[in-house]
Amino acid sequence: MAVRLLKSSMMSSSSSAPRQRMAQVARHFSTTRPAKQEIQDAYIISASRTATAKFNGSFLSVPAPKLGAVAIKSALEKSKVPVSKITDVYMGNVLQGGVGQSPARQAAMFAGLPASVEAVTINKVCASGLKAVVLAAQNIQLGLAEAQIAGGMENMSRVPYYSPRASSLPAFGNIQLQDGLIVDGLWDVYNQFHMGNCAEATAKKYGITREMQDEYAIQSYKRAQAAVEGGAFKEEIAPVTVKGRKGDTVIDTDEGYLDVKFDRVPTLKPAFIRDGTGTVTAANASTFNDGASALVLGNAAIAREYGSGSRVLAKICGSADAAVDPVDFPVAPSKAVPLALERAGITKDQVAVWEFNEAFAAVIKANEQILGLEGARVNLLGGAISTGHALGSSGSRILTTLLHQLKLGEYGVAAICNGGGAATAVVVQRIDEV
Repeated sequence: MAVRLLKSSMMSSSSSAPRQRMAQVARHFSTTRPAKQEIQDAYIISASRTATAKFNGSFLSVPAPKLGAVAIKSALEKSKVPVSKITDVYMGNVLQGGVGQSPARQAAMFAGLPASVEAVTINKVCASGLKAVVLAAQNIQLGLAEAQIAGGMENMSRVPYYSPRASSLPAFGNIQLQDGLIVDGLWDVYNQFHMGNCAEATAKKYGITREMQDEYAIQSYKRAQAAVEGGAFKEEIAPVTVKGRKGDTVIDTDEGYLDVKFDRVPTLKPAFIRDGTGTVTAANASTFNDGASALVLGNAAIAREYGSGSRVLAKICGSADAAVDPVDFPVAPSKAVPLALERAGITKDQVAVWEFNEAFAAVIKANEQILGLEGARVNLLGGAISTGHALGSSGSRILTTLLHQLKLGEYGVAAICNGGGAATAVVVQRIDEV
């Protein structure tokens, strides 16, 4: 009897083991799909920037993160979004030598944000500030955050010169310093020449003459001068208080827009190619500058609650990056813009205002030619040639300026090329409410 019971128990145990194993496998490879989550819309609630100061100008003593802090604080105050809703800050910053650990984190902390707010520094060269906005928007679109802050900052006046570490220094003799501005901001590492040479290559390829570039540069300065005189930038600029020996100075106006003598523009010598064929000069290229910009982004609930009455409330309709050969970086926006428009579901004819970064006049003329934008409303208030190009901030700066120009219902596009052969573009639509 005992033998029969033992045999029965063994048979039952051996038959149940495969069933248990199969159940475990079924659980591991469950066919039950997780609940789908739809992509959410992302909105811009507010946008603010500092004035753009001249190289070695009013912001010489103000580190980039302190400039970023002013822009962040201003944008947050304008948005009326509680700081408790902000979980992340993305800030572009290109020339980070000597700036200190985690520049974006510094900007967030200096702006008074709590230590619990995460911060990430973005370096996509000139497109850093605009890419920061895209990354923040993606967090919202994926449902990972309710509200974010994004922008960029740069102080080109404070970039140090570089020296090799002691182990690589000669035992005797002179050493040579490298200009951090050139090494990390203005040099094509693939072709080993200045980015201005890339602009020259673009001008030659697309038949853009010296006269066309000079004419555009003069137009940029005249538009910027009219914009400042007409108060076009007042709503977007947050004043920066600069401490000095003789007291505090408040900087609330762009500095470089008057630094031009129109009759001398055609007489300047080419800056990069000097064999008689060069066309790019100091006048038809952007300048070195210092400044910062920031925007507050939110999901539909945030925009609905805090966006009513906002001067810049806008929906982010689409964005795109694109890459080309490094030498062709000036025309990279012509690749990114069509992608962004397609993702936004609109055509170029529906765009009311365009903001392209004026790295060089050749950049604007080439992209206008490729995209068929001759006669379109491009850079109506001037641009980097006349008001300045603070590298890490420029992308978010042109977006800030774009938003303040758009009327309700209008679409706008901000696009910017970056060194290495790439670009970022964003499509927005001004709205009254969500």
